[in-house]
Amino acid sequence: MTQQAQPEEWTLAWKLPPPREFGWKLKPLESARTSFDITPNNVFHLRIEHERIRGVTPAMLYWWFQNIGGAMTYQGRVYPRYLVWHPYDHIHWALARNTRPDGSIGVGSYFRIVEAFNADLTMLIDSIEQVVKLDETGIRLVRRIGGTEVFSLEHWFEPDGSDSRYRSHMVVGAESWFGRAVFNSLIRPQIFTRAMGSAWLKHNIEEVGAFENFLPEFYASMHQK
Repeated sequence: MTQQAQPEEWTLAWKLPPPREFGWKLKPLESARTSFDITPNNVFHLRIEHERIRGVTPAMLYWWFQNIGGAMTYQGRVYPRYLVWHPYDHIHWALARNTRPDGSIGVGSYFRIVEAFNADLTMLIDSIEQVVKLDETGIRLVRRIGGTEVFSLEHWFEPDGSDSRYRSHMVVGAESWFGRAVFNSLIRPQIFTRAMGSAWLKHNIEEVGAFENFLPEFYASMHQK
């Protein structure tokens, strides 16, 4: 069972952990199709159609998000799994809260995600997001303020032989009255800038592309009979 975040974790001043040099290259921005659109009400829409993820099935992706916490042995050393997923930008992951009676990760879990795009702490994200969908077709995370959804990130998984097709759509902001009058113009610029949006596109392409390098082997090791 994944442990929930402890109170002392909320007081940490985040620093980048040492980079993990695993010997594999991150996929470049140009490997995927991307778009970054801003609506008249200043809502960000960021979309990615990733390059095919070779050797990774939707079942593996579903399992990964159910088991993202904890540690793994990789290249002879033990790391938090989240730090293997992106060897430069990822800082911390925790199960912040869980409404699931059995303690498993799925719909009703709350992820605490800490990362710095481009390994730059001026682009630090420290966010709690609720899982509202998680199955072999994808995952959707949302964040709400006063009942208004101000952030969502959805990933879709589609089988392609022994590979996967993977699409992503992030929305930052809201078309509601609260979004137009408060969040989009006053709050969002303090926590997620346009520059961070562009940096996120690169970051997400890198972390999704990284699955090819470690997940098939790790998944197989965790399912040995």
